Amino acid sequence: MALVADLWQARGWHVTIQPTQAPGHATELAQQAAAAGCRVVIAAGGDGTLGEVANGLAETETAMAPLPVGTANSFARELNMPLPLFRGKHQLLQAADLLLNGRIHQMDLGYTINSEGNGRHWLLWSGAGADGYLVEHIEPRPKWSKKLGRLGYMLQGIALTIRYPAVQASIEIDGHTYNDHYLLALVSNCRLYAGGGLTISPQAKLDDGLFEVWLFRGRQILKLFQYGALLKAGRRVFPGMEMVHGRSITVNMTPTMPCQTDGELGGYTPITCTLKPGALRLLVPASAPQDLFQQPGTPLGA
Repeated sequence: MALVADLWQARGWHVTIQPTQAPGHATELAQQAAAAGCRVVIAAGGDGTLGEVANGLAETETAMAPLPVGTANSFARELNMPLPLFRGKHQLLQAADLLLNGRIHQMDLGYTINSEGNGRHWLLWSGAGADGYLVEHIEPRPKWSKKLGRLGYMLQGIALTIRYPAVQASIEIDGHTYNDHYLLALVSNCRLYAGGGLTISPQAKLDDGLFEVWLFRGRQILKLFQYGALLKAGRRVFPGMEMVHGRSITVNMTPTMPCQTDGELGGYTPITCTLKPGALRLLVPASAPQDLFQQPGTPLGA
């Protein structure tokens, strides 16, 4: 990070490095930076860290600059950023340079309230069912799993499939209710999923004021591997797999199931997800797809 700070300082920025100490600390640091009037917070980490920082900067004037140094880095893949290679200096400096040449956009965020009444903004996804179940039982991941990346996560997930219960769910999307056995209700705010390994919503925009809500029917969690293979092959329409656009989503499940937000455990059902249009000022690197946003951004120096 010192090299990244040097690069930004060479371009006229004053940079302070503040390491996180525990889960949730990134949110506190981001809130403090916004309160102090900082223009940009560089969030160095994986999707969980970015989600924490976005939660701290939601509905403020401080922009978040994502710097990928995590394991999965799904959002970095969304933005076509160079991924860390054994913490390689070249990739970090390249990513930092792309940010310096980027534009600030207003990105939609999600806001989820869980069964305990706790609310949290999120960047990428909020899911109830199988993905929350896997997060609850797998995280924190052992070193061998992290080294294997998505393969390690998949191997751990397969070992958990025999214990997954059949789940009856009632899902309300903008007033329309869906009742069935659902393996997963995924409220998505982006194009990629599963650590960036699946392009789930290829036409999604980060500022269109809509969620893509994916509903996956079934009783046995192994069915999700079939759905995943279909999505990997580019199939978006298949019996049992459905996408609905929405802005307000409520998910009830029996039995009560865990939820995830940005890949971190986010409590238990029932959950309510609400879209917050343009709630995050995001510094989008010059590498990002041109069609990722509907509205034009403003240069960082403007």
